[in-house]
Formats: sequence, structure tokens, C-alpha cells
Amino acid sequence: MNWRGKKVLVTGAGGFIGSHLVEYLVKNGAKVRAFLRYTSNNNNGQLDELDISIKEKLEIYKGEIREFDSVKKAMKDINVVFNLAALVGIPYSYQHPFEVFETNTLGILNILCIARDMRLDRIIHTSTSEVYGSAKYVPIDEKHELQPQSPYSASKISADAIALSFHYSFGLPVSIIRPFNTYGPRQSIRAVIPTIILQLLSKDKISLGSLDTKRDFTFVKDTVMGFVKIAESRSSIGEVINIGSSSEITIADVAEKIANIMKKKLKISNDVIRVRPQNSEVNRLFASNQKAKELVGWKPMFSLEEGLKKTIEFYKINWKKYYNEKYGV
Repeated sequence: MNWRGKKVLVTGAGGFIGSHLVEYLVKNGAKVRAFLRYTSNNNNGQLDELDISIKEKLEIYKGEIREFDSVKKAMKDINVVFNLAALVGIPYSYQHPFEVFETNTLGILNILCIARDMRLDRIIHTSTSEVYGSAKYVPIDEKHELQPQSPYSASKISADAIALSFHYSFGLPVSIIRPFNTYGPRQSIRAVIPTIILQLLSKDKISLGSLDTKRDFTFVKDTVMGFVKIAESRSSIGEVINIGSSSEITIADVAEKIANIMKKKLKISNDVIRVRPQNSEVNRLFASNQKAKELVGWKPMFSLEEGLKKTIEFYKINWKKYYNEKYGV
């Protein structure tokens, strides 16, 4: 797909992955409409961190993903939709499951209902590796059973099913991207890699939750290329595709790796507030990316060490913008 001149809607554009996707699309000539949730301080999220040469080419649309008319206006004259709008905090979903379900399911349902009457080239819906729950086998391929181990996970399983149902029922050109644990510059301290880096930059002892859980970390530029490759491939229509590094590491080991790169002495204390309820904890995520390689020609370009070095350099410069002493959901 030639992105030059393509009219693209990115929902959740002000988020971590969304802002990186917007940046790529604008640089490659797309006409991007960035869908953001309205705030009274007129904040544009992580889009405010982009270079002025990118921001001046953006069309900012403030709306509410749960409101049909709001989404309909945003989708006017659009060729491609990337749906990244979601409430993504797993701890937040324990406290506010209704809001999480409503946002994560109604958002994609609105997009799909509106798309039935349009001639869209593609709809790329964002899933999450959390839908798999703790691995029954590894590497986890797209046929692995889905396990709703948190309200957040359940909401995303539901959203994925809605998206596929509109492909099967109405022939909509829907693809589902299922990223594993994405990390990189501009990610909030809510995520584990930024919290490790920012705590190491600011104090002698860091606080973490479960240390023996295993995750498959993917650098954000690789995740963005997953979105792009899936959108560019007709073979991905009607498919669910994992985007992950196909490797795993414990949280304790990733903390050790970060500390070594930063040349810091690592001292960890366990913070029970950061630990999920026992049956809700996802103990192991380890992606099979074979389908992504074969179907759309995607593979990760950054090793974990390369990605961590780039991420650490970003937070060394910007740590005051992102660090918060108090843990939040």
C-alpha cells in the first residue's frame, strides 16, 4: 500500500503505541486524522511530544469512542482505520470493569457499524496478548485458547469477537493485530520497563510486583511495523496475527538487564499493591510470530538489548515528565 495521500483514522492516537503509529504514517505521506478523547485542558496526550513538523500535518479530532455520532463524524472520507482506542490498565479494570467493557467493546462496534455503509480499504483492530492468559503451551500461536483472567482481558476477547463477526457477516476488511508486551520511548510509568528505568534513575531501591512472571517484550518500532505490514497485506483480512519477539524473559531478569545497561546496582523490594490477584496473574507470555512472518512478511528488527538502550536514553533525558513517586493503576 502506498500511504501517500491515504486518509487514515487512528483512534487512541494520543497513546503510547498510537503516537508512534501516527508519526510513521505522517512521515510516509498519509493524511492522518487523530482521534482523541476530549479533556478540558486540551491535552493531546503523547502527540504533544512529536516534532512540530509532524504535528502541523495532523488533523486532530476530539471525541468519544463510545458515542456513535462522534465516531461517524471522525470516519467521514476515511480509507483506513487503525483502532487503538481502549482502556488498557489491568489494575484499573478490577476497579472499573463497566467502564473498561463499555469503552473497549462499544468503540470497535461503533466503527464496524459505520463501516458497513462505507467503502473502507481496511480496518485494523488492536487486540492484546493478555487474551491468551497464562500460556498452556509455548510459543503461543493464534490457535491458543483464550482465557479471560482479568476484566480487561475479557473486554478485549469480546472486542475481537465483535470485529471478526463483522468480517464474517458483512465482508468487512477487518484484521486483528495482537501485540505482545510493547515497550519504548513515551510509554507511561504504568508499564513495567519504564517503571524499572525511572525508579533506577531516581532512587537506590526499586519496587516491583511479581518477579518470576515471564513476558515477550517487543520494541515499539517493531510493533508499529506490525500494524503497517498487516494493513498493507490483503492476506491478513479476516485474520488474527500475533506481533511478538518470540522470546521470553522474567521480570527479575529484565530488571537486571536494565540495571546492567545503566550501570546501576539493583535492589528490589516487593510491593504487594503491584501484584495481581492470584488467579488473575498471567504467568507466562511467549509469542509465536510464525504467522506474521509467513502471512505479512513481518519480523522484529530490534533485539531486547537494542530496544532497551534506546528506551533508557529517552528516559534519561525526559524522566521528569514521566516519573511519579506514587504507584497508580
